[in-house]
Amino acid sequence: MDFTFTEEQQAAVEAARAVFADVAPDGVPSPALTPRAVAEEFDRGLWAKLADSDLLSLVLSEEYDGAGLDAIALCLVLREAAKVLARVPLLEHCATAMAVQAHGGPELAAALLPGAGRGSLVLTAAAHGRTGHDPAEVAVTARRDGDAWILDGLQTSVAWAHSADWIAVPAHTVEDGDTVLALVPRATGGLSLAEQYSTTGERLGEVTLDGVRVPAEHVIDTPGAWERLRQLLATGTCALALGLGENVLTMTSQYTSKREQFGFPVASFQAVAVQAADRYIDLRAMEVTLWQAAWRLDAGAGGAGGPLPSAGDVAVAKIWASEGVRRVVQTAQHLHGGFGADTDYPLHRYHAWAKQLELQLGPAALHEEALGDLLAAHPLT
Repeated sequence: MDFTFTEEQQAAVEAARAVFADVAPDGVPSPALTPRAVAEEFDRGLWAKLADSDLLSLVLSEEYDGAGLDAIALCLVLREAAKVLARVPLLEHCATAMAVQAHGGPELAAALLPGAGRGSLVLTAAAHGRTGHDPAEVAVTARRDGDAWILDGLQTSVAWAHSADWIAVPAHTVEDGDTVLALVPRATGGLSLAEQYSTTGERLGEVTLDGVRVPAEHVIDTPGAWERLRQLLATGTCALALGLGENVLTMTSQYTSKREQFGFPVASFQAVAVQAADRYIDLRAMEVTLWQAAWRLDAGAGGAGGPLPSAGDVAVAKIWASEGVRRVVQTAQHLHGGFGADTDYPLHRYHAWAKQLELQLGPAALHEEALGDLLAAHPLT
């Protein structure tokens, strides 16, 4: 098996590193020390740099002035973004754009994708349902009304909802219970937002839809469209967890190499070295399962009687990402001692982000259950 990235994918990594080179992860205060969100907006300046570097159009086809790259390339860029805790809706924006490009009609694609590639339109997705524990598609109902759809329901914890121009909302149809994906402008009648805050201190939105009328051309009713978007979001979350974990382990290595006890760097103590080595193993497992999931998303899933669908690879990657990133930051806090709790040092920010990523789109236990169901439905031979 060839694990080498293509020249185009490697070029995307280099471009991302150049953009994120000057981003400071400790540029905002601790969420524990603020009575509200750490910032009202995401980093618009960084967003403009990503657009200028063609990283927002990375996964779009040439028809929309994009590079035509894949989920692996997006995950490579997300990995770099997480190393500096970049405060931009890169995952939600690009994953939604990929869903529109793959499953949306020509009118919807023409309305959204050129602006999405330039960064003038910001896209996000409602992926957490009513409570954060139930499937997102059951939280909203959709019924036909002439040449439009009417949406009713509520979606919680929608990332960047207050800043996005369009929100991808999964819903189930009243008639037959099928899942559709509606692209809804934030400034539309019947849609309201309530303030919510994430573990990271970022601003979220509780989106209420009360008789929201959506033109038929803005609703994707292709079977599997929402499931693919959900899998893209989950896989991208794994990429963020990997990048965050790698940087945290680097910080820990640098600190323990300089911190001395009994006249020796603490990194030379066996107990410290063993813990760091265990976390390195976690990161490598997170990495290999991430690339397996991203590759399967790009290659396509197996049929009902064939190989385990891509959902299985995504579940395995999310299990490792959730468990691994938690262990990495916990070990980092332990090996940093009291210094890890110093709010002048950015480790506390990484810890908050790690907890958010661990639980985002479901903790490890949820994906273990989903994997068990898949294995039961697709027995290995």
